[in-house]
Formats: sequence, structure tokens, C-alpha cells
Amino acid sequence: MLKVKVMKLIKLFLLICIPTFLLVGCTSDTYYDDYPQQNDLGLFIQQYDLWEVDYDATRGNGSVPFLDRAFTISFINRVVYANNNMSGFGYTGNGLGIDVGTFNTTFNTVTVNHDSYGYYTLEISYMGGNRIELYDRSQNTSYVLYGYNVNNYDYDAVFYQNMNYFLQEFQAWKKVYTSNYGVLNDFDNENFIKFLSRGNQFQSSTNNPNTGLNNISWRYTGVYDVFNINNDPYSKILTLDYDFWGNEEFVFTIVNDSRIRLTHRSSGTVYEFEGVGYIQYLKVGGGVKDFAKMKNIPE
Repeated sequence: MLKVKVMKLIKLFLLICIPTFLLVGCTSDTYYDDYPQQNDLGLFIQQYDLWEVDYDATRGNGSVPFLDRAFTISFINRVVYANNNMSGFGYTGNGLGIDVGTFNTTFNTVTVNHDSYGYYTLEISYMGGNRIELYDRSQNTSYVLYGYNVNNYDYDAVFYQNMNYFLQEFQAWKKVYTSNYGVLNDFDNENFIKFLSRGNQFQSSTNNPNTGLNNISWRYTGVYDVFNINNDPYSKILTLDYDFWGNEEFVFTIVNDSRIRLTHRSSGTVYEFEGVGYIQYLKVGGGVKDFAKMKNIPE
């Protein structure tokens, strides 16, 4: 009789414990399916070739300068790379951009020694999938980044989403072509345009096209804007709102990394401008490393 009671107690114990064990096991498996392996975020950020910064998701009033300017940032073999320019985007450094510093990691932090800005220690939080948050506790400011590999990253899409920044990457744009069709208009006389980052201001000049960059007289000023065109990701609308005589509106397309095409909407005239005085943001010595060979990526 005692033996029967003992067996009943054992069965009851197993009925209670086994479901609990299975529940804990299932919960643990689900957790790790949605979390970086080895629970090491310092290693996780090195598993992607590059991280795209989502500026719209930035929180806080502080600033981490090398993240504020970068379109993408990479942590490869203790070297930090950044794509700070749209000109050359997807080609410079085999897609990674330029070498801007070094880094070290712990299980949940990355410390960057930037060539221009010095040391920053950022806390890493995993947000699911290929998304992380980098948090600067000293400034209470965070950045959200998405991880990608160079072989499946859509450089063209990012480039055309940021065409307004591309305009700012040259000290001036010089007119090199005017079509022989289209109605005569005041913009026919404009030979140089300069796009400034502050307040979306622009300057223009009627100086001779052979005028040196330092001798251009910026006679006209105003504010510019770039707008999307429905169902056309590769073109934009560019408006030049002059301070004195009103607006000029163009369909704006990219010819190559230093040449743009402006189609004047009211006259139909087509103009092409070449960038002069390229501005390499945060350029450092030593050039870029051969990332394709480093990662054994086919060129």
C-alpha cells in the first residue's frame, strides 16, 4: 500500500514538473531564435558588412558626429569605415566608404576611436532582425541602424533617396551643356550654381564658364528644394526660389557621380552641370582598404 502511494506521488510530481520544464525550454528557444547567437552584441555588429543609419529614428538632443554625417558605417577587422558622401557611393572602398578610425567591443558596447572626433563609447541594444540601437549615455542620444551585406545592399535606392545631399558635395556646379531646343529664358545665362547645407540655400552666377572657382561672383541667392516624382525613383523635382525674381523648376536627374541634368519645366531646355571642387567629408590619410579582397567578395 505504501509502495502504491509512493508511486502516485512520483507520477504527480512528474505531471507538475514536465510541463513546467517544457514551457521554460520553449520560451528559451523562442528567445534565442530572435537574438544574436552567443548573446554577444559586440560580435553581432561585426557580422554585417555595413550598417545604414536611420536618421528619422534618432532620439535625443546630443550628437555623435561620425554617425550624424554617415549614410552607412562598418565595423570590420577593428577598422571603422563610413560612407559620408553620395558621390562614389557604392564604389568607394568597395562599397564601405573610407577608413575613419578603429574600434573595440565588449559584449554590449562598441568604443570608437575616430580619426577626427576621438573616443566614443556606445551601448548596443538588439531590436530584432537586422536592427540595433547605438546609445551614447553621456548625451542621452540614440541612433537606430540596419545591418546589410554589400552583395545584397541596394546602393542605388539609397543614392536616389539622398540626391539633395549629393548637390552639396561640390563647391560649385558648372554648366557644360545647353540643348539647342527649348524656349529662351533667364536661366540660359546662369553658368554656376552652389548648393549650401545651411537652410537649403543656393547661390548662382552668370560669370564666364571658364572663371576659376575662387573668382566666381555669386550674384544671385535663394532657397532650393528637392521633391519626389510619383512612380519615378530616379528623377526629382528641383526648385530654385530666387530672392528677387521668383521660382525656376526643373526635372533633376543624375548623369554620373559628378554630372547632373536639369530639364527646365517651363521652357523645355535641357542643361547639364559638372561638379567642381569635390568635398570629401572626413577624409583621412592612407586611402581605403581593399574590402573585396579582405572579405573574399568577387569583384
